[in-house]
Amino acid sequence: VQLQASGGGLVQAGGSLRLSCAASGRTFSTYTKAWFRQAPGKEREFVAGIGWSGSSTSYADSVKGRFTISRDNAKNTVSLQMNSLKPEDTAVYYCAADRYGLGYRPQYDYWGQGTQVTVSS
Repeated sequence: VQLQASGGGLVQAGGSLRLSCAASGRTFSTYTKAWFRQAPGKEREFVAGIGWSGSSTSYADSVKGRFTISRDNAKNTVSLQMNSLKPEDTAVYYCAADRYGLGYRPQYDYWGQGTQVTVSS
């Protein structure tokens, strides 16, 4: 079972990036999916999550209105559209999947390897 995150890179403040996470080894169509991030010297934090059907989403206050999470169960993928990026969004971004419902518990069963996002001022 593997989650492979991609799409990170270097962007100027105010720019956009789209992260994608592809799953292999099993289907995650009934799993909650989420994005987390960890900046240097800081703890990992929740960024956005989406329920299995895509009808429920949750965002950290710091990214509300700028980031949008979506999923394609047919392709076994989850994406994070990031707009109006700020230098404080700089971090390694991780995708994750959990068999429980969105918000049910803080733990996630599966984690991707992370992709670096750097926002320059």
